[in-house]
Amino acid sequence: MPAMVAARGPLPDPPTPALPPHKRSTNYGYYNPMDAGGSMLTQVQDTYPPGLGEPINVIISAYSDSQVLQNSLANGGLINYFQSFGFSTECLGQHAGSDQAADLGDGNGYLNETAVIRWDYGDANLGTCQESVEGGNHFRYWIQNGQSADSGAIFMATSYEMPIAEQHNIVVNGYNLGRDWLVGNVTSQSTILPTPNITNTSTYSGQTSFNNFTYATTVTYVSGLLQNTSDGINHYQSVAVNGFNAIDGLVAVLTVKMVQTPGGSSSSGAQWSNRPAGLLWTLLAISFAILAVLL
Repeated sequence: MPAMVAARGPLPDPPTPALPPHKRSTNYGYYNPMDAGGSMLTQVQDTYPPGLGEPINVIISAYSDSQVLQNSLANGGLINYFQSFGFSTECLGQHAGSDQAADLGDGNGYLNETAVIRWDYGDANLGTCQESVEGGNHFRYWIQNGQSADSGAIFMATSYEMPIAEQHNIVVNGYNLGRDWLVGNVTSQSTILPTPNITNTSTYSGQTSFNNFTYATTVTYVSGLLQNTSDGINHYQSVAVNGFNAIDGLVAVLTVKMVQTPGGSSSSGAQWSNRPAGLLWTLLAISFAILAVLL
């Protein structure tokens, strides 16, 4: 006589999959590195005095569209987004300058930057070669993706540097200005942002496009992640201006949405549109840097 087989009830529902890193609840779209022993200052080699760092003063929020947070040029990813507001990868793919490290409090400890991204002077292919020689706005970035704080947010240390003939030192007020000029580009502002008037209530928004991908970026300035200080800041003696500290303690948090993709109904068909005017912004930036020295 065959063995009896017990009747089985309905199969249980499969477990709910974990949310991808960029959608996990982080309250602010990122985890505060200092909550787990990290820092919002980079580690810079061979500073005088030793132990100085540079501010991580821009964050691309994990609440941005997941496609934008992919560290890729393809499919409108992070590199294409950078190119949409006038920045690109290093000259001919060759890394110039010393590395800096950051600890984002995600369990990875101090890691060198993922890459250095430079102002491209209106040419996404070769313009960063000009920046490497003449100086300009640039940033290093890291991705918060360690097991203990896997937000997927992008942390950026932004500053405006001098020409290579001046050892790429930072211009007067260059950490705050570099941050704000980047924000001006990423939101397609028609005028230079008023850095002395920016507070933790300031917001900006706008759109940029490249390779038929269009991005809408909202920027909110936040306090509490950095201090308003010159203590511990690289180049603090030359960057601080008119009795003010080297950094103002504000971080620009960007939330980026992809609002158009190739083949979309509103696509212009051009390689890029609404990309910041490179020469105008460069001339304005140089003028403001010179003015800051003279005042």
